[in-house]
Amino acid sequence: MSSAAASTDLKRMLAAEATRLGFDGLAVAAPDAIADARADLDRFLAAGHHGTMDWMAATAARRGDPKTLWPEVRSVLVLAMNYGPADDPLAALLRRDRGAISVYARNRDYHDVVKGRLKQLAGKLVAATGAGAKVFVDTAPVMEKPLAAAAGLGWQGKHTNLVSRRFGSWLFLGEIYTSAAIAPDAAEDDHCGSCRACLDICPTGAFPAPYRIDARRCISYLTIEHKGPIRRDLRTAIGNRIYGCDDCLAVCPWNRFAVAACEAKLIARDDLEAPRLDRLAELDDAGFRHKFSGSPVKRIGRNRFLRNVTIAIGNSGDVHLLAAAVARLKDPAPIVRGAAVWAAGRLTDRQEFARLRDVYGTGERDAEVRHEWKCGPAEGGREG
Repeated sequence: MSSAAASTDLKRMLAAEATRLGFDGLAVAAPDAIADARADLDRFLAAGHHGTMDWMAATAARRGDPKTLWPEVRSVLVLAMNYGPADDPLAALLRRDRGAISVYARNRDYHDVVKGRLKQLAGKLVAATGAGAKVFVDTAPVMEKPLAAAAGLGWQGKHTNLVSRRFGSWLFLGEIYTSAAIAPDAAEDDHCGSCRACLDICPTGAFPAPYRIDARRCISYLTIEHKGPIRRDLRTAIGNRIYGCDDCLAVCPWNRFAVAACEAKLIARDDLEAPRLDRLAELDDAGFRHKFSGSPVKRIGRNRFLRNVTIAIGNSGDVHLLAAAVARLKDPAPIVRGAAVWAAGRLTDRQEFARLRDVYGTGERDAEVRHEWKCGPAEGGREG
């Protein structure tokens, strides 16, 4: 049998096994197929668009070249798993007393789901070829979206995320680096055309240009990666998004071909589709860890999460949630207290805010929280 025929048979076997394991796509890229991606990454880092994600700069060399990460790699298998929502992913934004959690985080952590299946598939590959293999799911320095585009699973849209003609915006990705030589697939063309729906919907203007993102203004970055207080000028645009943001994904016209996820572990839990903000604001550390056990939300910790929840309360315009904000004015975490001061300023008039400052602000030790009290009622607060 020729090497080309053997490669085809191997790929056919792996594709069938991937389908059995719950993947919705498998394609192969050559390790040198993303040579331009390193230059794009360097421009992104030079502009400071990575914010506080210093690990991106620290791993830039390995991220930009698969062979730097693992010199023995000869082929990169890219796997895709659909996590499409069953309902409108933006519906929760209209329920201002509820929190909006990104579609990908409404059930089990996809890293665990995808990585376990990847290891099984890699085992089949190793058994069939004797070649080495390494599996990656997002956490390693791998430029998975350029690799997926090079392998033909989709293309990087103007919002920089992968878009598939079959699944729209809703794909988890994982990679198997292997020393086996497998024929690569053809790259996918860009099908965005003149559309700019993803750029125009962004609440914080996180796209300085098509195909470029400034993470420092991205709600997903602000609510997940950013560890400190969120800039005051960006808080109102966050609305009730308490973990991530799906706006630029959800409006993509290619989602008309998307289908709902079949993997049970990726289907949204009822209690995470639009949870009540006042209930979330009551969570202590143990309650937070229990509620989000196995969820990607757990990784940001209770304090960052309640920062987000409290900002959402301030954006709700619902005076019935004032009590929830006031309760957090004595929270043990400064990051939560600071957000609560801002939220209280959005839901009270100046006279009531001054009373709260006398009760809760006197003796505040944290400089950031003192600054919040000094700034006074946030824009949009009730008239006195």
